[in-house]
Amino acid sequence: MSAQSSSAGPGGPASVLGPGFLEDPYPVYARLRSSSPVFRVPLPVDSGAGVFILTRHTDVQHVLRDATFSVDRRRADVIQRNRARLSEEFLGENGLFRSMLTMDPPDHTRVRGLVGKAFTPRRVAELRPRIEAITNDLLDEGIRDGRTDVMACLAAPLPAIVIAELLGVPAEDGPRFRRWAADVVAVAGSVLASGPDTDRLRQGLEPLRAYLGEVIADRRHAPREDLISALVTAQVDRDALSDAELLATAVLLLIAGHETTTNLIGNGTCALLHHPEQLARLRDDPALLGSAIEEMLRWDSPVQGTVRVATQDTEIGGVEVGKGALVVCGIGAANRDPEIFVDPDRFDVGRSDSNHLSFGFGAHFCLGASLARVEGEVAIRALLDRFPSLTLDAPSVQHRPNPILRGLVALPVRGA
Repeated sequence: MSAQSSSAGPGGPASVLGPGFLEDPYPVYARLRSSSPVFRVPLPVDSGAGVFILTRHTDVQHVLRDATFSVDRRRADVIQRNRARLSEEFLGENGLFRSMLTMDPPDHTRVRGLVGKAFTPRRVAELRPRIEAITNDLLDEGIRDGRTDVMACLAAPLPAIVIAELLGVPAEDGPRFRRWAADVVAVAGSVLASGPDTDRLRQGLEPLRAYLGEVIADRRHAPREDLISALVTAQVDRDALSDAELLATAVLLLIAGHETTTNLIGNGTCALLHHPEQLARLRDDPALLGSAIEEMLRWDSPVQGTVRVATQDTEIGGVEVGKGALVVCGIGAANRDPEIFVDPDRFDVGRSDSNHLSFGFGAHFCLGASLARVEGEVAIRALLDRFPSLTLDAPSVQHRPNPILRGLVALPVRGA
């Protein structure tokens, strides 16, 4: 057993966040996987137990399912040693870490159980006609002269409208909460690059909290047939949620309910555009749409990584990892692991080895996976129907400056 992995792997953080990484991070992942698959990141601040990046599928899956790794980031040594640099939005009981995304059992089990009923496969199947109607309306409005921007026209508004209707939030407020959500999720990129951008976090989080707080207050007085009303009722009848948990859960669902699916639709469409032979194959055989969605999720995952905290001294892949270490589970890297996937850098809409980790693994497997799949299928099918000769209407595409939530700024297409 080695004492630790090399802290001077292929290029270190500079190469990870340097030029070209946002456009194509996968060569960096491959170099890490081959030389330092359990890579200790060299940090400019005192890191204590440190920060590790995992790039092998086996290691990532192991950590995601192992209950000795916590999802509560506040337990990480690097967080504790840098508390003075982090705001209450990160550390406080009313902050970002009171949603089920960052809860361990039994709190996670309790909160997830309340929310899960809205995302069962049966409930999602019932939503398909409505998702198809929203998709057609958006494309009717967004296609002009055989052209559109997939991100602005469809990928961004579709999942936002769907989750808004589930929660009971007016769909017409979508542009506002998408703007606030963009400020919140941008923090994931700033933490790795230059430290947390607290001002931008507050710029999005404070108005979003205030907005949802008003919705929650309204549902206390006048419940409706929506998810926020169900959560409020559970709080009142069974004392099932604290006020902080209720608000944090609403914030999480509104953000996560559209952000990742937006990137699935955008990244997936972009993959088809850059692989015209696979696009033609999917047109010729629409029955491949299900496997195509899984391949889109694997090949260019909307979520590139998630984190856990070691709650005891352990080892990962033969490397000693101390209690309090922050472990970055490289989902995007794991999904290209040649030990698991045949020819992993090849985009194949008929691929059968689809054991990707894009929805996570274990107790925190994505609650909205079924909904994301249906929205992706409906959106991609509609684009193929509306654009008989779908092609990219730009010399290149630009990715958003976020290495964790991977997505596009815009995706102009033509061919209707």
